[in-house]
Amino acid sequence: MKAELIRHVQSRLNELLDQKFEESDYLKLQNILKAKGERSQPNKQFHKKMKDKSVVHVSLSSELFEISHIRTIYHMFIAALLLFIISTLAVDYIDQGRLVLDFDLFYYAFGQLGTVVWAWTLMLAYSLLGPYYVLSVWASLNHSRGWRTCVSAVAALTLCAAQTSMLGIFPVYIVLHYQLPPASRFIIILEQIRFVMKSYSFIRETTPAVLKNTPQKVEPLRYPSLSSYLYFLFCPTLIYREVYPRNPYVRWNYVGMNFLKILASLFYLYFILVRLCIPVFTNKSNQPFNTRTFILALFHAAFPGMLMLMLGFYAFLHCWLNAFAEMLRFADRMFYRDWWNSTSFANYYRTWNIVVHDWLYYYGYRDFLWLMGHKLRSVATLSVFAVSALVHEYAFTLGFGFFYPVMFCTFAGIGVVFNFAMNDKRKSPVWNIIMWTCLFIGQGVHVCLYCVEWYAQIQCPRTGTSFWELVTPRSWICSYQ
Repeated sequence: MKAELIRHVQSRLNELLDQKFEESDYLKLQNILKAKGERSQPNKQFHKKMKDKSVVHVSLSSELFEISHIRTIYHMFIAALLLFIISTLAVDYIDQGRLVLDFDLFYYAFGQLGTVVWAWTLMLAYSLLGPYYVLSVWASLNHSRGWRTCVSAVAALTLCAAQTSMLGIFPVYIVLHYQLPPASRFIIILEQIRFVMKSYSFIRETTPAVLKNTPQKVEPLRYPSLSSYLYFLFCPTLIYREVYPRNPYVRWNYVGMNFLKILASLFYLYFILVRLCIPVFTNKSNQPFNTRTFILALFHAAFPGMLMLMLGFYAFLHCWLNAFAEMLRFADRMFYRDWWNSTSFANYYRTWNIVVHDWLYYYGYRDFLWLMGHKLRSVATLSVFAVSALVHEYAFTLGFGFFYPVMFCTFAGIGVVFNFAMNDKRKSPVWNIIMWTCLFIGQGVHVCLYCVEWYAQIQCPRTGTSFWELVTPRSWICSYQ
């Protein structure tokens, strides 16, 4: 008890000190911006400044679950999972006279895992060795006076060709050639996106150091070690640094519990689909897709869609990232902030996924302003939204196996409008209610339209491979029997 009390007191003192340091840096930054006469962007500038520091953060949910009242909400979700299991067993016993849970949906969704493993291994091997050794050779030859431009051009072309082949074409070929099922497709595509972002960060952070090694002033170049890059490929961050804050030891029981929670979340998702989605949309697939059908399906899908959003957040942004952070002793666990308290969508987008937001901010928003000028902040924001929407749509299109740009339209269209309309000036709790209402409706639209399209693809399979047939949703033209 004494050791636990000391640990808790030290943790709270560290948090208070970090908070005071952050407030001090925030005020200093505001004074600098005012002195320069620049338009104040406190949240983004402050976030950038804080991220450059090697600080230790604990995941917010880990702290909240130490509060008994919050832990009760967590227990309620577990009770709901047990209720799903009991109801599924009861229905199966009444309909089929058996008390055995059927997980055929799991076996189908995660099929061909052998193909996924060897394809992922090749992607990992290239991501580790390809960019690292191409940049290493370029760095060793870049100081030559006569061949500097030629060497840089050859290195750039080689790296672009290799990246396009192994992290662009190869994963798409695997998904389409082997006709992988949905979950296996998403593993390949999401890992493809992760490797692209990781390798780009390594290239982006390493290239300036190589370019500074000019022929006029040749200095010993300290090229990053392969071990630091390997660590970066697995640690839960997308911003490359040679050194990260590290914890002194690994709590393997904490790692095991997080992986158990991920497995429980997968079962939770399974029961949501089996009990709340598949029965509803199987029946809807036999009805004409009209306004009445859409409205009913949307409100049927709003609650399951919100549960899926919460499960995705908890399973990936909390359990998965914390498990790998613990195994690698990665100390900065600020993977998200209190997005649930947001009164604006601008704050929600910044705090929902800090890991991806940092990458988009550093290499999208900030680099755009560096190239085009600081007067085009709105254009930079729209560009980041466009890239993010395209990547989301790319993942959903290849993951489900059909083109239906629901994600792109809601993200690049409605999301952009909400980002500017519901901005940081909105402070009233009413705006938090509005944000949650919009999230419920948005998730309902996603689940509804993607489920309807999935069953339309089954009911009315494509008969040709023309461009318009591939990009036209089958739910729009399918004649239901």
